[in-house]
Amino acid sequence: MSPEASVNVLGTALESCSTNPVTGFYRNGCCDTGAEDQGSHTVCAIMTNEFLAFSKYVGNDLSTPRPEFGFAGLKAGDRWCLCAGRFLQAYDEGLAPKVRLEATHRKALEIVSLEALTACAVR
Repeated sequence: MSPEASVNVLGTALESCSTNPVTGFYRNGCCDTGAEDQGSHTVCAIMTNEFLAFSKYVGNDLSTPRPEFGFAGLKAGDRWCLCAGRFLQAYDEGLAPKVRLEATHRKALEIVSLEALTACAVR
């Protein structure tokens, strides 16, 4: 399978989220998505200590290194293609990370409102 059209929530070309660390469901640095991406890894989020602690608490530890998977662990300031559902959960709890709209795939809008994403957008 291949990624869907690379368009962001603003209707323009999807920008890269991060190549250090390399992120994205397809590990291409972009929050591209496709049929095989069941988690909708579409929100380009900038990690915070608060969000990383929240994510670990709800069962998705993004901060602990997992060398067996080539994963160094995330730290505050890292950009990561986050599951839209996890972003929404954190947003509802008041713990959402900042978001880069230009690098957030339009498919995220099937789960998260543009208003919620815009409220957390990096200005």
